Amino acid sequence: MLPLTSTLLLTLLAVLWPVHGGLPSAPDWTAQAAARFWTPERMAGSMPASGRRLPPVAQAAAGPTAPGPPGSAVRFAGLPTVGVLFSVGDDLAGHYCTASVVHSPGRDLILTAAHCEPGSDIGFVPQYRAGADRQPYGIWAVDQVFTDPRWAPDDDAASDYDVAFARVRPDPHGRRIEDATGANRLARTPGYRDRVTVVGYPRLGSDPADRAITCTATTERLGARRQLRLVCDGFAAGTSGSPWLLAFDARTRTGTVVGLIGGLDGGGPDDRVSYSPFFSDAVLALYHSATRA
Repeated sequence: MLPLTSTLLLTLLAVLWPVHGGLPSAPDWTAQAAARFWTPERMAGSMPASGRRLPPVAQAAAGPTAPGPPGSAVRFAGLPTVGVLFSVGDDLAGHYCTASVVHSPGRDLILTAAHCEPGSDIGFVPQYRAGADRQPYGIWAVDQVFTDPRWAPDDDAASDYDVAFARVRPDPHGRRIEDATGANRLARTPGYRDRVTVVGYPRLGSDPADRAITCTATTERLGARRQLRLVCDGFAAGTSGSPWLLAFDARTRTGTVVGLIGGLDGGGPDDRVSYSPFFSDAVLALYHSATRA
């Protein structure tokens, strides 16, 4: 028998879902189903207010290379390879994170933080635009998720493995996501001191503009841990999973992912300081497992 909370959830979803049916089961969770469920209104209303405050952000930037105040993120139009994860939670609210497309043989892989707990009822929206009737690259249904077996929530030692890959299903036309958006390359973190560009999406409750933000800064080691630390104001709730891009190319709008917002304390102690797991052989092994499954 389903627990009461699950029964209530399915009953409510049956009311909210169009006449086509309730929340689809995993085999039926397709790109079409994700698009039907995540209407613009449902996206806009799904992000609860956050107690974390986004610091003042500079004027909208044309791209990740546009200048901004030192140590502060700027809003910009976003990138095709970076977007938002929307999920159906127990309270019918879409608690989302940020994710990015990484190159893979199957051309169908995205990367986020393991603590975002991506599952079979999630939609990935590349270059998300708040309130748009049609998203520029559609809504993609998340299929299989891959995390390191050493990862565990609320475990400081396990935070080194706060990385997850997820396969997304083809769109209604049979295209793979990488064919639509392009992809970033994945590589080991070259060292603790790297100049990276970070792109993420704060929750609506943290930033009323509900737009992508970006910052370019130099990383350093997080104490004695095998993690990175980056200082840049603006990465509030919702930016977990944001990719850290090395050698970002403004022409192709892609780079090499060598980190992401995650790790200790769910990615940092506040909106100004962000952490990342160090991408070592363990992350590459997880990637290869995801591509071979």
